[in-house]
Amino acid sequence: MSTVRVAVVGYGYWGPNLVRNFSEIEGARVVAVCDLWDERLALVQRRYPGVRITRDANKLLADPAIDAVAIATPVSSHFDLVRGALDQGKHVLVEKPLANSSEECLRLLELAQARHLTLMVDHTFIYTSAVQKMKEIMDSGELGDIYYFDSVRTNLGLFQTDVNVIWDLAPHDLSIILFLLKRMPRAVFANGASHINELEDIAYLNLLFDDNVIAHVNVNWLAPVKIRRIVLGGSQKMIVYDDMEASEKVKVYDKGVNLVSQPQDIYRMLVQYRMGSMYSPPIQNTEALRSGCEHFVECVTQGKEPLTSGEFGWRVVQLLEAADRSMKQYGVLQEVGS
Repeated sequence: MSTVRVAVVGYGYWGPNLVRNFSEIEGARVVAVCDLWDERLALVQRRYPGVRITRDANKLLADPAIDAVAIATPVSSHFDLVRGALDQGKHVLVEKPLANSSEECLRLLELAQARHLTLMVDHTFIYTSAVQKMKEIMDSGELGDIYYFDSVRTNLGLFQTDVNVIWDLAPHDLSIILFLLKRMPRAVFANGASHINELEDIAYLNLLFDDNVIAHVNVNWLAPVKIRRIVLGGSQKMIVYDDMEASEKVKVYDKGVNLVSQPQDIYRMLVQYRMGSMYSPPIQNTEALRSGCEHFVECVTQGKEPLTSGEFGWRVVQLLEAADRSMKQYGVLQEVGS
C-alpha cells in the first residue's frame, strides 16, 4: 500500500485537525469527509475541493476506495462506527476514549485482531515531544525508583453533554500514566461532584500500584485558569511537565530526600534534603497530532503495533470505568487487576 486513502468521520472540533494533518503528511491522502451538518461539509468543500463529502457514514465505510477511517465523533457513537469500519476491512484511528465501556472496547479489539487491521486510539499526549522526553529520561534510570505521579488538568469548560469530566479530561492523564509506568494499577478510588448539570464537573482520582507507586489526577471544568501540569517524583530526581509553558515545558530537578544512619546510634536515621540543580532538556517543537497521524500511517503500511493500540485504549477505559464506579459510590476502592 503506497498511499493510505483516509476518510474522516466528524468535522466538528477535532475533525478539521485530522483532515489537515492527513492532507499534509507523506503517505496519506484524504479522500472523503462525513458529517451530519451541511454547513460543516460546505466548509470542507471550500477548503478541500478535491475531497468528497457525505452525510451517510455507512456509505462511506462501505466504500472500497477507502483504506482507513479516522473517527472524531462523540464517544457514544464510537462503538458502532469503529465496528462498522472494521467490518468493512478499514484500518481505524478513533478519538479517545475508544468506547463507552471496556466490554465494547474488547469486542472492537478482538475484531481488529481477527481481521488483521490497525486499531489505534488518538491519545494525543503520548505523541507530544514532552511526554516522549519524560519517557526517555525515566527509562534511562535518571529518576531512580518512581514514587508518585501527580497531575492537574483544569479549565473553565468546555462542558460536555454526553460524558462527565472524568471521561472527558482524565483519559489524557491516564494514558500518560500507562505509557510511562507500563503497567496497570491494582486499585482505583475517586471522588467528584456535579454543580452545573447532572454530570460531574470536578473529580479527584487516585491509582494504587503494587510497588508502592501512587498516582493522583485532578480534573476540573470549573477552574478560573487553565492548568496542564504533571509532577513525576523519583528517588533521585523529579520531573515537572507544564504544558502551558511556552518553552521549557519539561524541567528535571535534582531534588529529593535521603535517610542517613547516625554513626553513634544505628536506630536513629537522619533525614537529609538534596537540593541540587535544575535543567530543561531540549524539546522538539512538533505538533503531537502530526506525529500521531504519521505513526498511524506507518502502522497501517508496515503492520506495526501502535503505541496507543486498541489494547492500550481498552486499558484506559478500564481505569475510567473503575474511577466512575468509585465516584458514584463516594470513593469506594475498586480493584482493577492486570
